[in-house]
Formats: sequence, C-alpha cells, structure tokens
Amino acid sequence: MATPDTAAPPPRKVPEAVHRRRWAVLAVLLCSLLVVVLGNSVLNVAMKTIAAPAPEGLGATQSELEWAINAYTLVFAGMLFTAGLLGDRWGRRRVLVFGMAVFGVGSALASMAGSPEELIAFRALMGFGGAFVMPSTLAIIVNVFEREEQPKAIGIWAGAVGLAIAIGPITGGLLLSHFWWGSVFLINIPIVIAVLIAMVVLVPDSKNPRPGRLDPLGVLLSVVGLVLLVYGIIKGGQLADFTVPEVYGTAGGGLLVLVLFVLHERRSSHPAMDVRYFRNPAFSAAVASLALVFFGLMGVTFFMVFYLQSARGFTPLQSGLLMLPLAAAQMIFAPRTRIVVERFGARAVCTGGMVVMAATMAGYALLDTDTPLWVLEVLFLFQGAAMAHITPPATVSIMQSLPREKAGSGSAVNNTFRQIGGALGVAVLGSVLSTVYRDGVSDRLAAVPGLSEEARHEAGESIEATLTVARGLGPAGRELVGPAHDAFIHAMHVTVLGASAFALLGALVAVLFLPAKGAARATAGAAGPAPRARQTEAESGAEG
Repeated sequence: MATPDTAAPPPRKVPEAVHRRRWAVLAVLLCSLLVVVLGNSVLNVAMKTIAAPAPEGLGATQSELEWAINAYTLVFAGMLFTAGLLGDRWGRRRVLVFGMAVFGVGSALASMAGSPEELIAFRALMGFGGAFVMPSTLAIIVNVFEREEQPKAIGIWAGAVGLAIAIGPITGGLLLSHFWWGSVFLINIPIVIAVLIAMVVLVPDSKNPRPGRLDPLGVLLSVVGLVLLVYGIIKGGQLADFTVPEVYGTAGGGLLVLVLFVLHERRSSHPAMDVRYFRNPAFSAAVASLALVFFGLMGVTFFMVFYLQSARGFTPLQSGLLMLPLAAAQMIFAPRTRIVVERFGARAVCTGGMVVMAATMAGYALLDTDTPLWVLEVLFLFQGAAMAHITPPATVSIMQSLPREKAGSGSAVNNTFRQIGGALGVAVLGSVLSTVYRDGVSDRLAAVPGLSEEARHEAGESIEATLTVARGLGPAGRELVGPAHDAFIHAMHVTVLGASAFALLGALVAVLFLPAKGAARATAGAAGPAPRARQTEAESGAEG
C-alpha cells in the first residue's frame, strides 16, 4: 500500500507506442546525423589530394578549398531557419526524408565533379539537403523522449558527432589510398539508402499544430548576408590585403544585410528566426558559446590537415588515425556529461570546457615539424574532452528553453549558429593563416629565378601551393621546401593563438550568462513565446 508521501510518477507526454521504440528511433537519427557530419569530416582529409593537379586532384587553390567547405556550410546555415519551420509545419519526418534524399544526390554529383567550381556547387547542394536533416534529428529527439531522458539522448546525439569525426578521416584515408578522391563522397550513397528505408519504417512524424507562415525575405537576407561576409573575408586572405574595395565592400555589405535581417525579424509577424528567444540569457549564452567554440574548432581542423600532410608528410590515412583521440574523447565523454552537469551545473561545466579548449588551442603553438607525436595526441584528447563538456549542456540549455512545438525552430537556431561559427572560423582563421604564410615565404619566392609575378602570387597562397611549385622546379625547388615549412609553422602558431582567444571569449560568456547549478529549471521555458496550452496540444501530435 502506497504511503501518503509517495509521489506518483509524472504523466507521460510521449505516446506509448513512440516511447517503446524511442531508442530504435534514436539509432536511425544518429545514422542520418553521422552521414551528414561524415560528408564534412571526410572532406578535410581529402583537401590535400583535391589541391593536387589533375589527374590526381582538381588543382584547387587555398580559397577554392575554403569555398568547398563554406559552400556547404553557408547554404546549410542559411536554410536551417526555413528547414526548422518546414519541419514544424509539414512534419519533421517528411522534411528529414527529403533532406537525406537531396544530400545523397549531392554526394553522388560531388564525386563526379570535374573542376573546383563544380565541386563547390555540388557541395552547396549537399548543404541544402543537410539543412533539412540536422534540425529534424534534434527536434524528433525532443518529441520522442520525456524531458528527464532528453539530456541523455542529446548527449548520445553529441557523441555521435565525435564518432563521425573519427570515421570520416579514417574512411577518407582508406578510400584515397585505393581509389580516386571522389570516392570520399560516393561512400555516402549506400548509407543514405539504408537510412531512408529505416526512417520510413521506424521514425514517427510530429509537427506544430499551429505553425507560422514562411519568411522568404528573411531567408534571402540571411543567405545573402552570410555569403557576402564570408566571401569578403576569404578574398582578403587570398589577396593578402583587406583594404581593397572588393574585400571591405563585400564584407561590410554582408554585415549591413545581416543587420537588416535582424531588423526584419524583429518586425515580422512570422520570422524565420524568432529573436524573442534571445531574451532568455541561458538561451543566448548557450548559442554564443556554441558559435565561438565551433569558430575555433573548424578553423583549427582546416589547417591541421595541412600540418599533418604537408608539413609532416603523413598520408591521408595516417592523418585520420592521428586525429582519433579528438573524436574518441567526444564519443566517450559526451553521453556522460549530463552526470557532471547534474553535480556542478551547466555554467561550471561549459566554462571549464571552454577554458580547456582555449588551452589546447594555445598548445598547438608548441608544435613544430619534429615535435613528438604524443604531444599532438594529448592535445587532441583534451580538445575532444573539452568539446564533449560544452556541446551537450549548451544544446540541452537551448532545447529545454523552448516548448516542444518550437523544437524545429529551436534546433534550427542551435545548428545555425554552430555552422555560422564554423564558417567564419574557416574563413577568418584560414585568411589569417594565408596572410601570415604569404608574408613569411614571399621573399624566398621572389628570389626564385624565372618565376613570374602571377606564379609567385599563387605559390604564396598556401604551403601546398608552394610545394607544388617546388616540385615543378626540380632540384632548384628543393630550396623552397624548408622555408615553406618554417613559414607555415609560424603562420599556424599565430592563427591558433587567435583561435584560443575566441575560446576564452566563449568562457567569459558562459560564466556570465549561463545559469548556475539549481537555476536551470527556473529558466526553462522562459524564452518560449507560446503558451502552455499549445505545448500540451503539440506534444500529442506525434504519430506512431
């Protein structure tokens, strides 16, 4: 017989049929997440090969490689707002299936690209498809798991990113050692087909019973603003001059368009991004923390491939294996971060993770061409552990600040700012790396006899471009190898210190604005503009 003080379990808000298969649903969602993240991480290890002249690669320049990454990221980030709204409006499973199909088509076309321009275009198509996948996975998780299980599920979701980071470079290295560079994209196709079948069979549909209208003007402004801003930054690094009109004009124009985007969203009755969410300090701080940490992470990952392959001489497969500690740490710690958060609170955990992230990025300044590999592996391990203690609690803070019927929109904001941070990280830190490298190697290139002005400019854009010219010069080019390595290492040291500073800024944001232990529940739902009655109605919208 129950005692009077025995509390009855809270009523279940997820339908019983969905609750019973929630872990199978999560497995399908993780597979779809893996293939999207894999599409990005596998490209990192293939960049050196793609930069090689035909027929081995496409002869892509440093800026074209940056655009091959950012074409995906910019379209992805620009479409996330609309993808989240469409998922809330038309059904998250439908949007998920559509996104996976488009991603698969884009992967097939990218594998057959005949030029850097074609690769950039097909990568943009992959980003378009991926934009409909990422927010849907997180929104479905929120709708198939009860609130008390959401931190565990989101931790596993974040850990899957670490698994994809591990699988991507290793898979890419294995494929590049046996096949042409396009095979790193073709490998996505069988995974996409299997996941599509599993989605139709297992994943329940859910949507907002009162969705808002679409916001085409807001979407257009966000995409145009981001493209102009990142184009200006990349172009400045390519030209090694940020004072030319083409650079500051496009970057400044992009900032202006983004300001117009924010003003439009504030006035719109059906915004693509509801700026009222940002009234909640916990929501805003979590979003800013994710953007800043991915700014540093994506920028560092971009040039780490060139450090391992161009400066140290490792093969793509060896480079992928060397990055295993970074991925393994995320995969191991992310699902368990909720235990640490329960004890110390999101503020302490995220702040500590940011500080460790800043320390590891600064630690890359210790690397040289003959640094023992264990130093690099320790840095990767701690960086992965830091990421695992930032992403899950920040994501939980974002998603639990909103009612369930807004899960698609909230997930879109979460992923958008991660992608924007990553795109700007590649653009800004890649441009800094390119500019400092050019300054360090320009005198040696100028001393090479018979090298035209145009050839010197192209050779100074990146270490791989310099080494390509050196190989073409035969014995005379050997004198360029040492200076190229030295200039790259110096440029890398300067760049990682900048990345470290941004991580410290993220730590400051976290310690000032994230809720302390015990305060998180009080702030949950404060940003959600929808009343509770609508939330309850939406929670019953999951279809078995």
